[in-house]
Order: sequence, then structure tokens, then C-alpha cells
Amino acid sequence: MGAVRELVVLGTASQVPTRQRNHNGYLLRWDNEGLLFDPGEGTQRQMLFAGVSATGITRICITHFHGDHCLGLSGIIARLNLDRVPHAVDVCFPASGRVFYERLRDVVPWFPGLRERPVAEPGPIPLAGVPFTLEAVPLSHRIDTFGYRLVEPDGRRMLPDRLAHFGIAGRDVGILQREGALRLADGRTVALAEVSAVRRGQRFAFVMDTRMCSGVEELAQDADMLVIESTFLDDDADLAHEFGHLTAGQAARVAADAGVRTLVLTHFSQRYRDLEGHRVEARKYFDGELVVAEDLMRVPVPTRR
Repeated sequence: MGAVRELVVLGTASQVPTRQRNHNGYLLRWDNEGLLFDPGEGTQRQMLFAGVSATGITRICITHFHGDHCLGLSGIIARLNLDRVPHAVDVCFPASGRVFYERLRDVVPWFPGLRERPVAEPGPIPLAGVPFTLEAVPLSHRIDTFGYRLVEPDGRRMLPDRLAHFGIAGRDVGILQREGALRLADGRTVALAEVSAVRRGQRFAFVMDTRMCSGVEELAQDADMLVIESTFLDDDADLAHEFGHLTAGQAARVAADAGVRTLVLTHFSQRYRDLEGHRVEARKYFDGELVVAEDLMRVPVPTRR
């Protein structure tokens, strides 16, 4: 897929789709990885409209087994098989919903590359060969629900002026990066920390179908991009809490407190034909980059801090 980091929005509706909003579906393109979150009904077709293919999917993450978040899984698995996708695809889902996962999996031809990753406890999910950690955090909905957070490890950025100060160039730079220290011709030893600075790894968080809880705050903390449900507006906060959802205002307050850089609001109730109210409400609390998601939109992950 190439070195690109962006969110491809495939659907933004909640329980009921509208003429403008398909059921959920979010493809995070992260360098050579493609993480598909919550494929609802019609996700396979939305991918055609968005110009993304099944071969780009390397992981699938299901937050919970309500239909608007998982009924498209069967079609995606069928497409992986039809397109003869050559690589394995991890499927992460709440362990308590295994019976629903198996029903969705078994109504289509078997894709031999599926690697099931049921999530029973919070923490890192064991994935092979990924340059990041994928973490699951429990949320507060009407059934078992997990949010997901992608955490890239910190690296180091070489400082040209410091390298020049010590006369380090060429292959010696690579040796220093690999070994953490370099012995110079004059006998001095230079540590990597003396000629580099920390390059903070990026973070992406995905929060769906939950009332306010500590898990929302944990997932949002220091996220470069937070994709979060905002089913209702604050005027309907009691209704949101009753059905296990968030308002645009709640999502924005969490993002502001957590230091989020790009806030993506989505999962809108069909009662709101116009989403300007979500934008206005969120802007009261959040002054970073705000995106009120629309179907087929592409949102770049912000560049490193």
C-alpha cells in the first residue's frame, strides 16, 4: 500500500443508515498495514466507491457484535477469499461474542488466511510482525465492547549539527544507530543520545458505542487521531447514557482533556439530518483539528509532533 497514514471513512451511520450515511466502516491505512474497524452492512461496496481493495486489509477489529458494527464482516471475508489475498488477516473481536463471529464467518467460503484474535482482557493483542502495539480497552455499552488503540514505539531522530560536531558521517551513522554507541578514532565514545533526539511514536484510537467511562479517557490520551462515536447532541445526553452512547460535546471534552490532535466525530443518529450542530457543539470544547466525518472521506493522520 505504500507509506501513507490516513483514515478512509466507509460509513458514518449508527443503527439506521440514511441516504447520505452507510453503516459503519473505517479503514486505517498505516504504512503497509490496513486495519479495518467495524465493517457494517455494505462495507464491501463502500470500499469500491472509496477505491480501496481487500488486498490492502491486514487486520480487522470488531468492537462489539451489534449489527451496524459487524454485519459486513461476512462480505469482507468472502472478498478476501475471492481475491485470493496472499497474506494472513488477523480478526480481533470480543471473546464473549465468538458464537456471533463464527456465524458471520461460516456463511461464506472459508478464507484460509484468517487468524482469530479473541479479546477477553484489556491490554496488548498478540500480533506477529507489526511495527506497533494494538491494545484493547473495555468500554461501557449494553454488551461487551472494546475500543482499540494503535501505539507506535518511540524512535530517535538524528541531529545533523551534533553529528558534524563529532565528525560522524557515512556508515558510522548506521553503526551508531544500530549499536547505540560509537568509538571514535581519538578514543572517545559517543552515545546515540548525544547526537539524536526522541522521535515520539504516533497514536491512533478508535472508540465506538459507549457511554462515558474510564476506558474512553484511557484510549483518547495523547492520541494523534481519535475516531469516536458522537451519536447524539448534549440535549439528548440522558438518552445517550441510557442506550450506551456519547454526545458530540462529551467526545470533544474528552479529546480536549486528553490532548488529542485530530478529532474525528462519527456514528450519527438518523434523527440528525444536518450535522452542523455536532460541529458547533464540539467546537465549544475542542480547538484542535475537528472533522465531522462524511462517507468516503479521507482524513490524513497528522504529521509527527
